[in-house]
Amino acid sequence: MTYDDATLAQLTADAQQILARYPQPRSGLLPVLHLVQSVDGFVSPDGIGFAAQLFGLSAAEVSAVATFYTQYKRRPNGDYQVGVCTNTLCAIMGGDRIWDELSEHVGVGNGETTADGAITLERIECNAACDYAPVMMVNWEFFDNQTPESAKQVVDDLRLGKDVAPSRGPNKVCSFKQTERLLAGFEDGLANEDQGVGGPTLAGLDAAKAAGWEASKS
Repeated sequence: MTYDDATLAQLTADAQQILARYPQPRSGLLPVLHLVQSVDGFVSPDGIGFAAQLFGLSAAEVSAVATFYTQYKRRPNGDYQVGVCTNTLCAIMGGDRIWDELSEHVGVGNGETTADGAITLERIECNAACDYAPVMMVNWEFFDNQTPESAKQVVDDLRLGKDVAPSRGPNKVCSFKQTERLLAGFEDGLANEDQGVGGPTLAGLDAAKAAGWEASKS
């Protein structure tokens, strides 16, 4: 491994906090890989070596896990992971057009990163936000009811270093590395920055209440 002494010491201390949460330490492998990404921006060879040594595994065993899940990146990721949903509902609501225009606008395709290292573009199968279709995500924060124009504006603002607020969640989008540290299980202090549940999400519940419907108790 080629981590400098200070980085290795911090990684080790953080990893020990993660391992302390689990009765079986090996269960901490997934969050440790997020921790590695919070430092390196991807699951680097150094990160694989660190995790392998920490858990007493081979590099091949760690790599097998890192290549199974799409949230783990095997090459340097952009500061902002931009995912456009092109699953059925989002697609027919405009997701395919958003993808085509955004990909052309930034000049990269699926899984590719812009030359300035700012944007990694990803085609997403489902963002689980059909009530706000078409949806785009930036570092897994929701951008609802998008159009090609609004999606391009979001990306342009991010590349200019502007603060960009998602439709829900924190007041601004965090960087990929900051998000990865959160996914590793370390609080970012932004839990209270949330806009609450939107109307489309509650539409079905409101309709059921208006009609006097109740769930079966049997």
